[in-house]
Amino acid sequence: MLLAGRVEFAVWGTTALLVVEDSAGLDVAQRMLRAELDAVDAACSRFRGDSELSRLQAHAGRPWRVGPLLGEAIAVALRAAQLTEGLVDPTVGAAVCALGYDRDFAAMAGDSVSPVQTVRPAPGWWRVDWDPELDQVLVPRGIVLDLGATAKALAADRAATDIARVLGCGVLVSLGGDIAVTGSPPAGGWHIAVAEDHTHAQACPQQIVTISAGGLATSSTTRRRWRRGGRWLHHLVDPRTGDVPDSPWRTVSVAAGSCVDANTASTAALIRGPDAVGWLQGRQLPARLINEQGRVCRIGGWPPDNADHKEG
Repeated sequence: MLLAGRVEFAVWGTTALLVVEDSAGLDVAQRMLRAELDAVDAACSRFRGDSELSRLQAHAGRPWRVGPLLGEAIAVALRAAQLTEGLVDPTVGAAVCALGYDRDFAAMAGDSVSPVQTVRPAPGWWRVDWDPELDQVLVPRGIVLDLGATAKALAADRAATDIARVLGCGVLVSLGGDIAVTGSPPAGGWHIAVAEDHTHAQACPQQIVTISAGGLATSSTTRRRWRRGGRWLHHLVDPRTGDVPDSPWRTVSVAAGSCVDANTASTAALIRGPDAVGWLQGRQLPARLINEQGRVCRIGGWPPDNADHKEG
């Protein structure tokens, strides 16, 4: 019987968790995960002046050839925008910065008296011209890309897939609560602790669910929050306004065929607001939504649990 190996470490202002079914491969798996995270950061970070994304932004207004990883990240972000009717839009970069999220979250001050800058709707994802045959991107002048909504989930999917291929065993990768699993699952599947705050999920889970493949993601306004000019703000932005969304939901968890798809759906549902339940049902996605009063709504076969603090 194989013994599972597990390691956890800080990254990108959050926590990475790696679990492999064969503990003998843990060191190799950890090196692979860290290498993948370094590569994604070097390609996609908007906080690094030397990232490939920053170099692309410096050449806004003209076509620029990008490497395969940034190209994949841009393609994934544009696909997410298309699937969500623009609710998960990579052109929200300027809006996110205007709200104060202009540096790595770990370096941000929790409370600032500085006023929020004027917010404006996102220019629109369709303005970004991506040519996959030439690996070429044209970002119009004045548009700031933010790939954060999908790049973290993409990193989890990529790392889990590569590690499972090399080790030949089941693998779970969680990046800030965005979870990807692949390979042969443990007996009974992967038991995932679900909570609004992923840092407390293991110690104080609101629910335990089981998945055997794909991904699970939670989007929440209760994490990555800060105050600016007397307002509570967070990292989720409604592209239609450029401001934090006016939503009845504070947390949405979704299970899907990949971490990217789960993250895309959970983010879009929270931003979508009152229509989120019908939108998720139309896509046959299991989901758990918590409104601002703490009432829980489960759809698409998401299992009930006695730990849910209020029933909906």
